[in-house]
Amino acid sequence: MADRDGGSSGLRFESGDGIAWIWLDRPEHGNSLTREMQSELPRLWQAIAADGDVGVVVVTGTGQRHFCTGTDVKTAAREGTDRPGRGTSVSEFVRLTARQNDVWKPVICAVNGLAAGAGLHFVVDADIVVAAEGASFTDAHVNVGAVGALENIGLAKRMPLGSALRLTLMGRAYRMSAGRAYQLGFVDELVAPEALLDTCSGMAKAMLENSPAAMAASQRAIWQSLEMSYEEALEHGWTLIQQQWEHPDYLEGPRAFAERRAPVWADRTRVSGPSEEK
Repeated sequence: MADRDGGSSGLRFESGDGIAWIWLDRPEHGNSLTREMQSELPRLWQAIAADGDVGVVVVTGTGQRHFCTGTDVKTAAREGTDRPGRGTSVSEFVRLTARQNDVWKPVICAVNGLAAGAGLHFVVDADIVVAAEGASFTDAHVNVGAVGALENIGLAKRMPLGSALRLTLMGRAYRMSAGRAYQLGFVDELVAPEALLDTCSGMAKAMLENSPAAMAASQRAIWQSLEMSYEEALEHGWTLIQQQWEHPDYLEGPRAFAERRAPVWADRTRVSGPSEEK
């Protein structure tokens, strides 16, 4: 996939050496999301899914003040907000992240500054969250008369219930520091701002050494278990394990280990597009 500069779209994309970088790139507007960005992201995720050269994705924001401050409220106030009909499902309308687009490649969220509102989608749906020490998290849905639900449900799955409710119900009056988020397990790694991108790059390079097919199935086993009972999740995981037995990587891994060489994994394109099973 060729690198692209989002320009006026507010997205910047770079790829190389197996890593795709998505930059939320409107620093003068808090890296907030425009309609154009929200329309472009699903297309970008599908292109990433189909690109066999991309094994890991990093999502971050431009600058050090803001990761993403959510929907561009000023534009929404001027132009109005897109509201689907009542029968529309969330999967039809909200498609900002890899999870929301059914793309199963590892995603690292590099939180460089404030993450707020809809910007929290990228955080709660990431496989690994790395934050700069000065970053913070807040949610202002209730301040503007909106329901804090989608991102907030994701928060409740990644941190203690009371902490998720505090972020949701106190609105702009409460900012959770990256340090506190790290204590709660919401942030997986806390680093100095200047080390943020290098840390994420190192994690991505380590994952690139693994079987893409095995990582995709492992992601599905863990993420989808959150929607199942324990017994159902184990059965689903067992099914994925058995499916992997038929994949060439299942033989290549032990063979490469025995021969003391780097494994040659199957073409990523075969295994990392949208899954048939949700």
